[in-house]
Amino acid sequence: MFPRTGGAAGLPKGTLSLTDLDQSSPILQFKNWFSIAKDEACIADPEVCTLSTAHLPSGRISSRVVQLKGISDEGEFVFFSNFGTSRKAIDLASNEHVALVFYWGALHRQVRVEGKGRLCDDDERQQYFSTTLRRSRLCSWASPQSAVLQPDGQVPEDDGRSQLDARAAETEKRFEDVDDVPMPSTWGVLRVVPGRIEFWQGRGERLHDRFVYIREGEVWKIERLSP
Repeated sequence: MFPRTGGAAGLPKGTLSLTDLDQSSPILQFKNWFSIAKDEACIADPEVCTLSTAHLPSGRISSRVVQLKGISDEGEFVFFSNFGTSRKAIDLASNEHVALVFYWGALHRQVRVEGKGRLCDDDERQQYFSTTLRRSRLCSWASPQSAVLQPDGQVPEDDGRSQLDARAAETEKRFEDVDDVPMPSTWGVLRVVPGRIEFWQGRGERLHDRFVYIREGEVWKIERLSP
């Protein structure tokens, strides 16, 4: 673990130098920081990050909080989602470039990832889907993500929630006798292939430490950035 000094509001701050970093791979460096974040009791969800996509030609950017499901053997960041109706699906269809931000406030650490998103093929999707919980599988059938929910005029003050609840109930009934809930066609796996990964370590007086790994062919170049 990197050395720490006292920070604002009692939070630990630290230092980061080139010699602290894994010289061969930002993925190994990320796994090191991620492991430390998971061991911090005050960090409830270290796998949570922000995924940003941008639509072309409008250039409109959209961001959402997502959960990292793992890192592939090839060093790609893996996420599950609806890739049939969601905004991220629409954005990715026009622009493969994506960005991720992990922030672990208790450690004063941030990791920024820039790369290209690719969707897995059917065989790989099925392999990942088989690892999900039954409840998650049912929800993937019940909710066409980002689709507009229509209020039920027969239900007082309903704002569209009753339509979602009805879909959930219908899905429960549809699969009540099915042990292995099948994979919806819209369910998918996104792999983010990184081309640039930045590690930020907070320090006092805003003179923070920042290092970026930039992919150059099969190797990674490391540079220190001004805060």
